[in-house]
Amino acid sequence: MQNRIVKMNEHNNLLQLEEHMYPLVDVETPNVFHNLFPYTDIPKIAFNDRIVPHNMPKDIWITDTTFRDGQQSRAPYSTEHIVAIFDYLHKLGGSNGIIRASEFFLYSKKDREAVYKCLERGYKFPEVTSWIRASKQDFQLVKDIGLKETGILVSCSDYHIFYKLKMSRKEAMNHYLSVIKECLDTGVSPRCHLEDVTRADIYGYVIPFCLELMKLQEEYQIPIKVRVCDTMGLGVNFPGSVIPRSIPGIIYGLMTHAGVPSESIEFHGHNDFYKAVVNSTAAWLYGACGVNCSLFGIGERTGNTPLEAMVFEYAQMRGTLDGMDTTVISELAEYYEKEIGYSIPVQTPFVGKNFNVTRAGIHADGLLKNEEIYNIFDTDKFLNKPPLVAVSNTSGLAGIAHWINCFYNLKGEGQVTKNSEIVGKVKEWVDKEYEDGRVTVLTDEELVRVIRDTCNELQVNL
Repeated sequence: MQNRIVKMNEHNNLLQLEEHMYPLVDVETPNVFHNLFPYTDIPKIAFNDRIVPHNMPKDIWITDTTFRDGQQSRAPYSTEHIVAIFDYLHKLGGSNGIIRASEFFLYSKKDREAVYKCLERGYKFPEVTSWIRASKQDFQLVKDIGLKETGILVSCSDYHIFYKLKMSRKEAMNHYLSVIKECLDTGVSPRCHLEDVTRADIYGYVIPFCLELMKLQEEYQIPIKVRVCDTMGLGVNFPGSVIPRSIPGIIYGLMTHAGVPSESIEFHGHNDFYKAVVNSTAAWLYGACGVNCSLFGIGERTGNTPLEAMVFEYAQMRGTLDGMDTTVISELAEYYEKEIGYSIPVQTPFVGKNFNVTRAGIHADGLLKNEEIYNIFDTDKFLNKPPLVAVSNTSGLAGIAHWINCFYNLKGEGQVTKNSEIVGKVKEWVDKEYEDGRVTVLTDEELVRVIRDTCNELQVNL
């Protein structure tokens, strides 16, 4: 008892007793948790009902990986595209810099040109940072450009250490630390990417490694960040779930047993099991200041946590946007569609063409009476996208009236109602289309033509 360390927890202001020491467990054979991850079966979510407390930091933020992980699953962006998107991210993050940093590859001439051009913008936020492998050759690229921070890949599961790197845990740790020390020797702040942490031995390797990182931070007085990388999307947010799958458990362990402060922890999620967003929110809730995201979730395999999703998660958790300009999200979606040629799936939340479009006639009737009934929030205010209805055989008079009012931006007394003569005429045409065997919704172009012809017939203007 007398040898245990008592420390003040700065989050809850309680004295806490450090229960255990966590030396490196340098195993001879890899521990790949086949009881949880049987390769020929579906992964298992186990529980031990050990609950860790909510511990949300005073400040939370978003970091961006659009130009790094976001480029690993698509054709590379041009330099012009990267600079334009970087400008949008700066505008979206607002004056408070809620989008704190963005990371870049440095390997090609085009990558480095984009970094230089983004640096020339002179923005405080997002900060331009890089990403490298744990290689002294890679680190030379960082030194050549003169960046203040770089991410370093420090794969931490035995899958990677034994099978990919062909090292022991001790060899891998020493290798990583040698590159990290070189960063520190030159005054560069390292951001250590714990790849595949949700299949790693948390207390046998991850915590001991992070303890060494915190010793280096104290020695050099240079911030060392830790990125919790749920590389395979296996993390879960459920209270009482077992590590290494438990995101709350991992964040708690890093803070409580490795002494990593909240401002040095960020979470990087993948969406293989549809949990990227909820795991990112859980990381905030349990102590991480940062969550790492990619625009529209574009990234390796099923993608990363969508950046636009975490903008709205932030607002829901904090009760404020803290200066973020959410209308930029719609501008980015339009830029991707028109300039980059990327097709966003139409039902994607916040940015898909149909995310706030209803096809049901009864819903359209509700929208016409009060759009709050069937719209998630004022999408016109926050995204410049008023709620719409798609006109089909189920839309009814209300649906057609709502479509006309939204498409032609009719307000107040200028709006048409479901009893308007023009709406009745259009509905007659719609009904005939489906009586003749049509099965698809009507296009905007078709409706505009019919409405124009109807207005001419009735000698009215919209």
